[in-house]
Amino acid sequence: MEERPFPAWSRSVKECLKEYNVELDYGLCSHEVAKMRERYGWNELVKEKGKPLWRLVLEQFDDMLVKILLVAAFISFILAYMHGSDSEESGLEAYVEPFVIVLILVLNAIVGVWQETNAEKALEALKEMQCESGKVLRDGVLEPNLPARELVPGDIVELQVGDKVPADMRVAALKTSTLRLEQSALTGEAMPVLKCASSVFPEECELQAKENMVFAGTTVVNGSCVCIVVCTGMNTEIGKIQKQIHEASLEESDTPLKKKLDEFGSRLTTAIGLICLIVWLINYKNFLSWDMVDGWPANIRFSFEKCTYYFKIAVALAVAAIPEGLPAVITTCLALGTRKMAQKNAIVRKLPSVETLGCTTVICSDKTGTLTTNQMSVAEFFTLGGKTTTSRIFRVEGTTYDPKDGGIVDWNCYNMDPNLEVLAEICAVCNDAGIYCDGRLFRATGLPTEAALKVLVEKMGVPDAKMRNKIRDTQLIANYLVDGSTAKLGCCEWWTKRTKRVATLEFDRVRKSMSIIAREPTGNNRLLVKGALESLLERSTLVQLADGSLVPMDEPCKQLLLSTLSDMSSKGLRCLGLAYKDELGEFSDYDSESHPAHKKLLDPDCYSSIESDLIFVGVVGIRDPPRDEVHTAIEDCKGAGIKVMVITGDNKSTAEAICREIKLFSDKEDLRGKSFTGKEFMALSPSQQIETLSKPGGKVFSRAEPRHKQEIVRMLKEMGEIVAMTGDGVNDAPALKLADIGIAMGITGTEVAKEASDMVLADDNFSTIVSAVAEGRSIYNNMKAFIRYMISSNVGEVISIFLTAALGLPECMIPVQLLWVNLVTDGPPATALGFNPPDVGIMRKPPRRSDDALINSWVLFRYLIIGSYVGIATVGIFILWYTQASFMGINLVSDGHTLVDLSQLRNWGECSTWSNFSVAPYRVGGGHLITFSDPCDYFTIGKVKAMTLSLSVLVAIEMFNSLNALSEDSSLLTMPPWRNPWLLVAMSVSFGLHCLILYVPFLADMFGVVPLSLNEWVLVILVSLPVILIDEILKFVGRSQRYRVKKEKTA
Repeated sequence: MEERPFPAWSRSVKECLKEYNVELDYGLCSHEVAKMRERYGWNELVKEKGKPLWRLVLEQFDDMLVKILLVAAFISFILAYMHGSDSEESGLEAYVEPFVIVLILVLNAIVGVWQETNAEKALEALKEMQCESGKVLRDGVLEPNLPARELVPGDIVELQVGDKVPADMRVAALKTSTLRLEQSALTGEAMPVLKCASSVFPEECELQAKENMVFAGTTVVNGSCVCIVVCTGMNTEIGKIQKQIHEASLEESDTPLKKKLDEFGSRLTTAIGLICLIVWLINYKNFLSWDMVDGWPANIRFSFEKCTYYFKIAVALAVAAIPEGLPAVITTCLALGTRKMAQKNAIVRKLPSVETLGCTTVICSDKTGTLTTNQMSVAEFFTLGGKTTTSRIFRVEGTTYDPKDGGIVDWNCYNMDPNLEVLAEICAVCNDAGIYCDGRLFRATGLPTEAALKVLVEKMGVPDAKMRNKIRDTQLIANYLVDGSTAKLGCCEWWTKRTKRVATLEFDRVRKSMSIIAREPTGNNRLLVKGALESLLERSTLVQLADGSLVPMDEPCKQLLLSTLSDMSSKGLRCLGLAYKDELGEFSDYDSESHPAHKKLLDPDCYSSIESDLIFVGVVGIRDPPRDEVHTAIEDCKGAGIKVMVITGDNKSTAEAICREIKLFSDKEDLRGKSFTGKEFMALSPSQQIETLSKPGGKVFSRAEPRHKQEIVRMLKEMGEIVAMTGDGVNDAPALKLADIGIAMGITGTEVAKEASDMVLADDNFSTIVSAVAEGRSIYNNMKAFIRYMISSNVGEVISIFLTAALGLPECMIPVQLLWVNLVTDGPPATALGFNPPDVGIMRKPPRRSDDALINSWVLFRYLIIGSYVGIATVGIFILWYTQASFMGINLVSDGHTLVDLSQLRNWGECSTWSNFSVAPYRVGGGHLITFSDPCDYFTIGKVKAMTLSLSVLVAIEMFNSLNALSEDSSLLTMPPWRNPWLLVAMSVSFGLHCLILYVPFLADMFGVVPLSLNEWVLVILVSLPVILIDEILKFVGRSQRYRVKKEKTA
């Protein structure tokens, strides 16, 4: 039974120390460390045992089409060996067929194994997040660089700014007044989180609520502390995520296309089995005969030679029925799709996901960094006007840390009034953040909220006109500099040079504010304060008006400010109050640590009294803003029938406000049953959960932990949805792995998320997903076109072989020729069909169902008709050459070959019993003479010209048939071939390849063909062209039928 972890967050520090039998000022002794290690193991993530290579290779052959091909290759190898033994020659030509089939399978297996080994890299990336060493107290001695893997529960660890947390730990004591950790990668929270030592929380609480815990892999951004190690290795939160990623990788299911192709493979197997059986039943008399004696069979005669001949026909059937080129063409089409997507900033890591995107029905999106920019920015700020009952609200545009992104709407305050001057001064000087540019993106150092205030100051400008022009000129020059690594904040620099900072009063939870003592240009000290609005209002006695005059803060003024706070909060804004104080008493001349009043600055309990009797200045509203393009993308999703669900680690009110802003919900929409915290949703019964998820419209899940995300994705998949999941943090990795399409962020995404994903967004933009879905739909439609095309060709080949066997004719095509057609001549047109232009309204149709048939009954009927024509044409031209002197005015006997009756051709196996049967030699292209030592060889060696005609008709029909596949329903008159010029190029390439095997002697011998004359080519084209007319008629019938049904529905 698994040991239940100790809930350190719900116990006091004293109880935690007692649990691990440790003292805070001494640490664990060596003996205790050894005991703990024996019990908990090393502090490292366990590497899950991967599948051995031999098993991965074997799994690639666990596919119905592949199994049929393997059997076909095995049988053709035996027949080639037997042929070599009989003819006492090397018979290398006979081995071409099994060799090519095996080569295809080997290449397919290599690609499959490579993809699978790539898939598990997410677990390796997790390990890189682990800390390497830490400051640990053991046996009363502080070890400054103890390897993190040696930590055990109970160890006392010291953390400072910049340290990466080495294990999950309980904060025991703060060494500074505040402690903040950046844990967005783990929880999805946009802001660094304040931690404390004293608070105790319920045992069953979410990760974000454990404010006295620090987690492995997160980083200290402010303050220092002493902690007790609680969980190590796989028991940490990051360890649990590794387990979830591994579990999710075991649950990976086949893509919709793979399922359809497997289903097609199973049906194909049944069809091949039945056709082989029928062929054997029709021809059993040719290799099995007996006499009837007294009503019982006697003298049973079995011809092994004839039996192997029909074996050969069975192999030919298998080769004809299986579109061997299909895997290669699908891979090529998907690869071309990935190139198109890469141009649209969607980088595809796993090829099949291109097609899966096309049938996505639900997009589960993270909020921070995907729907929003993950860059805090000031949306508006508020100050009082000419009196306490009037207010001024300034709206600020721009969603990034780039100071040149947007500005203040209708800003005409460059000659700032005294009130706005103080607001800018507080934002610039009472601030520890910085901004830098990493080439593509402006990023913040320090607290994101403080970085947003610095950007606001740059947008406000400075009150000194001369300095303002100088700053503008400097910024213009900076635009042309090569080094853009540091963003030039000229306005902030002007304020910090003008107002010197002499002391800092750190933020704490009690007063919810931070302040600095600054030396003004006048030589006087001033206290600049920023913090929670309610807290500042309680400590403010005066309020500054626009003209700089100070008036007492009365109740109406306070109510105006509080109602402003309520309005701004409802928009999802984080509100900061700004205030100052000039009368500083004993701190009015404070200048250094040697000042008598300095001891009060060492005691945080004195800060509240220093920050009293404040003068209130204004309110700043900050948020992580939504991306500009998201609103349009959400509308596109609604039009395309795709549900959008937002799953975030952020708090409920912020998530709801953003969802309203991007129009996932309307402004007045009731969110009951549409907005849940992760905990609330998991508390519902399974039936209520399914009912909630199946309702139309958007959903938002806030405060979601990794397991919640995974569970939601799993439920949606069980409901038959095709789920695309976006994420950037470590906490998103398990759900990314489990989803049908895992989409990671390229700029802000962690390596863990990228490695677990199927696709990476180079621009972190939600709208890129929607473009990728449209591209996926287009690719699927094109794939459907070439799959139909290839399968219709195979139906034709099967029917031609079936007719040959049923009529008792010599083989009109041998397996190696069929293999050439399926792999080489069919390949270029099928690939070119992948370039068909997309439908105009592709994103105005609902997603196709994942169980939609690849080939419906009407399309199957159409291709049976086309296939029947292919069979009749290929066998028909074979019969014509043997039995007719001319056809449609074309002389067929100009080469001097001998004509036979149809009955003779059908009973060619009995040739040796015919009396007075003789044949003349005939000439083929290149002046080569075909001669016969035995007249019966006319039906084996002599059929080479007839076989070439059959093969050429098959190739020509398939080229013309590719034109039919341009559109499933549209006529060639409305969708002309030049709409896809690549198809015309591909047809030329295929004809060229066919001519290559006809006119290059070495290849002609290998494939059993001979060159054709001009007359014979005219015959081939005449016999092949009707396939276009037949399909045009069938398309017209299909369109008429659909129009009639539509008319009946509207009537």
